Amino acid sequence: MRFRKHMELEHGLRQIDIAPLIDMVFQLLIFFMLTSSFVMQTGIKINLPKASSPETVRFENIEIIISRENVAYFNGRVVTTQELITHVKEIAKKKLPILIKADRHASLGRVVEIWDICRQAGISQINIATTQE
Repeated sequence: MRFRKHMELEHGLRQIDIAPLIDMVFQLLIFFMLTSSFVMQTGIKINLPKASSPETVRFENIEIIISRENVAYFNGRVVTTQELITHVKEIAKKKLPILIKADRHASLGRVVEIWDICRQAGISQINIATTQE
């Protein structure tokens, strides 16, 4: 038994109106774009090598420089990891801040390793140097 209403839909309607479908897709897209910006990732907060508005550090820092080849320099001298640990422990006793200057192409693992050495020594203020874009 066929109802007349269903027959009209089957035979009379040849196209599907997709305007409401497009509206819903755009609304879902906007919803997911807005909610994804609220997702926070945990980790070490650092400034990238290029920053549009770098903060100026106004006090004296002890510099640790990491070259492109991942060689560490402590105040202009090449140091090994063990020498760096002893120097950083001495700095921690004086409670001085440390400034890490890493080359843009230096390994992120090496930067994090030096950051962890400083944290384990008890230094609370560690800065990463950036250049203005």
